[in-house]
Amino acid sequence: MTLTYKIVVFPGDGVGREVVPETVKVLKAARDTVTGFDFDFVEFPCGGKYYLESGKEWPDEAWEACKSSDAVLFGAIGYPGAVKPNGVLAGIDILLGLRFDLDLYANLRPAKLFDGVESRILDKGPKDVDFMVVRENTEGLYVPIRGMLSRGGVDELAVDVRVITRKGTERIVRYAFELCMRRNGAPGDGKKRVTCVDKSNVLDGCRFFRKIYDEIAEGYGKVQRDYVYVDAMTQWMIRAPEHYDVVVTSNFQGDILSDLSSVLIGGMGMAPSANVGERYGLFEPVHGSAPDIAGQRKANPIGSILSGKMMLEWLALKHGDKACERTAAKIEEAVSSVLSEENIRTPDLCYGKYSGVTPSTTSEVGDAIVEKIEKS
Repeated sequence: MTLTYKIVVFPGDGVGREVVPETVKVLKAARDTVTGFDFDFVEFPCGGKYYLESGKEWPDEAWEACKSSDAVLFGAIGYPGAVKPNGVLAGIDILLGLRFDLDLYANLRPAKLFDGVESRILDKGPKDVDFMVVRENTEGLYVPIRGMLSRGGVDELAVDVRVITRKGTERIVRYAFELCMRRNGAPGDGKKRVTCVDKSNVLDGCRFFRKIYDEIAEGYGKVQRDYVYVDAMTQWMIRAPEHYDVVVTSNFQGDILSDLSSVLIGGMGMAPSANVGERYGLFEPVHGSAPDIAGQRKANPIGSILSGKMMLEWLALKHGDKACERTAAKIEEAVSSVLSEENIRTPDLCYGKYSGVTPSTTSEVGDAIVEKIEKS
């Protein structure tokens, strides 16, 4: 029996409108090489540009479509001048709203360096960088408990409240350990390791997070425990990435660390991500809408394409679908093959030893990956 997965697609703003079509193109090409499943893509406009045109951040029917979907593929949010009357960037409530309303509690951001991409860190290569940042995604500093005190037209005080709950911490830490059990271990020594990143020397919320981490870790005797303060992590992650396998942390800290990890893998254009829960999954590249290069065909589609690959892996795990699993592997193999040949790459990867390579366009990279898939 053929399974058909309904995928809601939001290209969004800026370069999202360029990289998401390449992702859909690659997904369709990879699907055509296997049997056993199909896609039903349903696309909606959203974001700042749509807000300026329509007065709405997305069509009214988009929310119901998301709730009836198998997964959501997202581009980027942010368009010049698109700000709501309350000062909030038009479209950002869609992304945050989907994370909270669909209970996408686990944000997964892999840091993997491919052959053919030069790390921005000296003396680090593909054999050194392959870890996953697992970030709690529905609480922490991003809960909407905030406000400002304004008197006589003067803003005098701003408050943001951080929330760390037992439920939120237990499930994200357990997710990290379960993920670690499926991985191959840290590149440096092959050991399965979950690193707890916090600021428990100062903050009560972090002490609570670490306490629950230790409770969950008791059930995973084959996984090594590891601890590091978040400020120290900003240098150890760069100095010794080979030590890390799975990193688990709270929302705000994970947001910063995962962006920092992109320097190890060639930049933000190479960084995919997943936002997943028990029922739903949303997949998006880490980079934003990049209005400075939007429309110039310079955007790197690989972060988005690898997000599509993560979507297939999640569907495979959720449904026990081996066809999805094989298709995800085909996409990663094609990306790796294109990069290792060292002649097809967008401008963001034309640095260091590759500074003399003539930059490829966004669609040329997508086409090269499709060609590799079709020949596989």
